[in-house]
Amino acid sequence: MPTWLALGDSYTIGEAVAAHERWPAVLAQRLRQAGISLDAPQLVAVTGWSTDELAQGMDAVALLPPYDLVTLQIGVNNQYRGRPAEDYRGEFAGLLARAIALAGGRAARVVVASIPDWGVTRFAAEQGRDRARIAEELDAYNAIAGDTCRRAGVRFVDVTAISRRHPELLADDGLHPSAAQYALWAAAIEPAARAALRS
Repeated sequence: MPTWLALGDSYTIGEAVAAHERWPAVLAQRLRQAGISLDAPQLVAVTGWSTDELAQGMDAVALLPPYDLVTLQIGVNNQYRGRPAEDYRGEFAGLLARAIALAGGRAARVVVASIPDWGVTRFAAEQGRDRARIAEELDAYNAIAGDTCRRAGVRFVDVTAISRRHPELLADDGLHPSAAQYALWAAAIEPAARAALRS
């Protein structure tokens, strides 16, 4: 049965929603319903992780490549901590190279999801955060990730637009997406995941 490694942070583990509501779980269910057998994704993700912490986390767990699908979504905590976008460029490229290696060197088996815009959330408003600045910085991060993916032959899926269209779809913490928003992400990522598994 095809294997899947999901790398990321709070968005990948579905902070503040039930395990079956996180987007990798929803996507796996959608694929199974479409007749694509798939193991439950192995998650390497922790709330609050930045790129360097994900790299350390990957070093600390038992990984069993080659995986038939590897997904990656990382960087929001780099931006949240005020780290320069150019630092993200190198760290993201390193993680993407590792993801490709874990997919057996098959870049077409890797799917990257963009960073959603937390600046539109209730949490950001309550904290008095600069929404325009957050959007600008995240756009820069996502442009870097998208460009790096294109150069590597990796599929890149935009979920940022979904987060901006549906700022009301939040979990009780007012920051993370609700199950309904994760379902929209899963639907958006599904075509890329299907293509990756066919490649």
